[in-house]
Amino acid sequence: MNKEATGFYQTFDRKDGGRTTTYCAGCGHGIIHKLIAEAIADMGLQDRTVFVSPVGCAAFCYYYFDCGNVAAPHGRASAVATGISRSLPDKVVIAYQGDGDLGAIGFNNAFQAANRGEGFACFFINNSIYAMTGGQMAPTTMAGQKTTTTPYGRDVTRDGYPLKVCEVLAQLDAPTYIERVSVADTKRIMQARKAVRKAIEVQRDGKGFAFVEVLSPCPTNWHMDPVRSAEHCNEVMEKTFPLGCYRDRTADAEPRRPREATTTLADLIGSGSGIEPVVDESFGTKGMKFSGFGGQGVLSLGLVVAEAAGRAGRFVSWFPSYGPEQRGGAASCSVVMGGTEIGSPTVDAPDVLVAMNRPSLERFASTVREGGTVLYDPSTPVEFAPPSGVRMVPFPAIEVAKSCGVPKAVNTAFLGALSAYGLLPIPDEDLLAALADSFASKPHLVEKNVKVFEAARQAALGQR
Repeated sequence: MNKEATGFYQTFDRKDGGRTTTYCAGCGHGIIHKLIAEAIADMGLQDRTVFVSPVGCAAFCYYYFDCGNVAAPHGRASAVATGISRSLPDKVVIAYQGDGDLGAIGFNNAFQAANRGEGFACFFINNSIYAMTGGQMAPTTMAGQKTTTTPYGRDVTRDGYPLKVCEVLAQLDAPTYIERVSVADTKRIMQARKAVRKAIEVQRDGKGFAFVEVLSPCPTNWHMDPVRSAEHCNEVMEKTFPLGCYRDRTADAEPRRPREATTTLADLIGSGSGIEPVVDESFGTKGMKFSGFGGQGVLSLGLVVAEAAGRAGRFVSWFPSYGPEQRGGAASCSVVMGGTEIGSPTVDAPDVLVAMNRPSLERFASTVREGGTVLYDPSTPVEFAPPSGVRMVPFPAIEVAKSCGVPKAVNTAFLGALSAYGLLPIPDEDLLAALADSFASKPHLVEKNVKVFEAARQAALGQR
């Protein structure tokens, strides 16, 4: 009598309807899925588990597993799992990746996660081929193995040797548990079941990084029937990829303390106020973009605004974007503030744009939403039709900064103008406190910048 698997959704609902699986007959993914799903259900971990799906044959894992699910970009499941496990340390995090996904574009993500001993379990499915995209050579393709891109077999003198991921990771100090198993027959499935459960137990107990490689048949791309493909796993693959436990420190591993944040907004700008944001449904989300070139203080201006919004009890995010040049290259940052949690730090259609040079003005002015405002220095020519419904406000920030004897404080002059024009729904005392914090390492500049801020406010009020 077959036991119905637990930990799965009752139906595999997809756009095409029905109860069809996405896997070919004889594929090992379904077996591996069952082992993982049963484990998290038997241990009572479904409500604590976050499953990170890859790109490849298993991209639709979220149709199967009845737990939290996140879909990762190509090769990035280990990176996404790292972020989830650090931000939600009480969760059981599982990354699931194929040999192409992890072994090629995603290898460094997985390798560095293992080297840091991140708190998630990584299940690595090895069928020695790029299965979903047509059967091309993968990093794990064996010497002499024929694929669509190696029709005469993998030539190690030209293509290198197959990547043995367990052996590579076993050289690292941090991983708690590393094992290679197979799902090619009943005996091996039972061994795989034990390995899967141990890896998940490591996560349940907070004992660090666990890695399980699973040799899995691929009848379709190997051009074999399911029985022969299982035999191929046992007789051929295991010669290149020997089964066995490569690391097991579960008995001695201590539960890990939650990681402390190493960099915060306060670290970047100063000590901060320590004020927790307050939910305020009446305060809508406001997106701002600050742009110019490196060296103008674009990012610092955004940081001051973000810190001030935080001091005012708002939810806030700050997101920088800049090129490799330290000075002279394009630089911009986005600030989102709101009365509720911020869903995304990106600002595609800002309510307010501060453009500190001509390229920024020409690039971003058209993105400002209707009813929004563009603030720029009048020395920058406007040689385009202003966007419909957008207010263009020239403000002599360069002139104000120079008149105060601080020509580099153009960003502070724009801050004062933003306040005077009512574009920052933040009290001035919070803006000034954030401005002072931004010069915590250079206290002699605080008074000068406050002077620029006040002069800019007066100049802007005089223009209103």
